[in-house]
Amino acid sequence: MDPVELFNEMPFTQLLGIELTAAEDGHAEGRLHVTDDHTTNPETGVVHGGATFALADSVGDAAVVSLTGELVPTIDMRIDYLAPATTDVYAVADVLRHGGSLAVAEVELFDDSETHLATAHGVYKTDGASESGVWNGERK
Repeated sequence: MDPVELFNEMPFTQLLGIELTAAEDGHAEGRLHVTDDHTTNPETGVVHGGATFALADSVGDAAVVSLTGELVPTIDMRIDYLAPATTDVYAVADVLRHGGSLAVAEVELFDDSETHLATAHGVYKTDGASESGVWNGERK
């Protein structure tokens, strides 16, 4: 499973304009192409925190998928916003721990001028995702 191809073909990432640019060996990178639709107010151009959070979660997940070879659900994610985003946002994620049942990834988010916008910490379930059910592509 190629995580870059997988995430770039997801309807949700396509809807938001998230592009995964790299994912291998527990490391992933991606970008949110910001439009007025991502803002809280088009006059100020400040990107809604939910769009930034979705980028962090997607790129953190892709870093884990690059190790597991299968989709993994997010169990928990915490994000600390450090500055407002007004341009495209890019994220860099690294897996800190890949265990038998959980993986932990750290994600850093920046804008085009290298301003550190946010830092996120995600926990992902690494066992049981491939069992039968919706994670395996079965419909409920």
